[in-house]
Order: sequence, then structure tokens, then C-alpha cells
Amino acid sequence: MKALYRSAALHSPGATCYKIPVISADDFRRVLSHFASGVTIISTCAPDGRPTGLTASAFTSVSLEPPLILVCVAHSAQSYPVLMESERFAVSFLTAEQQEASRRFSTSKIDRFAKFDGVPYRISELKLPILTEALAHVECVTVNRHVEGDHTVFIGRVEACGTTDGEPLLYFRGKYASLAPGA
Repeated sequence: MKALYRSAALHSPGATCYKIPVISADDFRRVLSHFASGVTIISTCAPDGRPTGLTASAFTSVSLEPPLILVCVAHSAQSYPVLMESERFAVSFLTAEQQEASRRFSTSKIDRFAKFDGVPYRISELKLPILTEALAHVECVTVNRHVEGDHTVFIGRVEACGTTDGEPLLYFRGKYASLAPGA
């Protein structure tokens, strides 16, 4: 059965999503869970050099010339303050075998500066933490930040990148998923 989510506020004169909730956060989350996405780790270093990071699926390319990407980070994320202060960040695309890393970087039960403990990584030439077993990575200089609702959209200009072999870790309907056999 298909579910339909509506709000009377949608057609109210002068109503905007910033003043009147159009749909509930739970309904919005439920609908968005039907969009399969890759899983990434967004990472950076604090001014003292300690690496930190968070799990994110809100990632996309923006432009080829210049090469730009964006990531959306919740203001409640432990690593958000460090990311806001930093002028750079990296995005590591996780493989199907990196579910544990995804869980580790998504929990608030582990201190933000302990997320990399036990996770294989290297510090790149741009001084960014990169997961060594990731499917691919991009290293970015932050060119813009847009605060929107409870998230900030970070626009990054890609300065370095790399790939390896493997299958991607996917997220769909609140669970990890993988590509269909033979895909």
C-alpha cells in the first residue's frame, strides 16, 4: 500500500517551511528513507591535529569545472564544531565491508576524537584523515557554508581524490544494503 503524506499548511497563504511545519519530521524521514544512498565518512582534523569524523549519506557532486561537492551535516553531530572551524574536509566512500566503521562514526557514545581509534586511516598530504580501506575518497577545501534548518551544507572544492576496488556500502529504509548480485 502506498502512503501519502500531506499537510493543510502546504497551501496556506504566506506559509513557509521555516514558519509552519509542512510535514512532520518522522514522515519526512520515512519518505527520504526510500532513497538509496551511499555511505560516507566526513573527516577533518582539529587545530591540534587530532582527527575526527562523522557518518553521512547526504553527499553529492555539484560541479565538474571546478570540481565541487557538497555534504550536509547536522548541527547536533559531535564533529560539527570542528568541521565548522576547519578550512578543509575529506569524504571517504565506504565499502560493503565497512559497516562497523559507519556505525562507529555515527554514534555519540564515542568521543569525537576517539572515532578513528582502531580504524585504519592515513593522514594525506593535505593533512586530512582518509580511511585506507575506503572505496574512494575526495579531499576538499571548504569554499562555502550554508546554514539551512538543522543542518549546514558544506561546499568543497576537490583538491585530491583516489579510488580502489570493491563494492559500495548502501543505506536504504534505515538499513545497510548492497548491490544486487550481478549488478
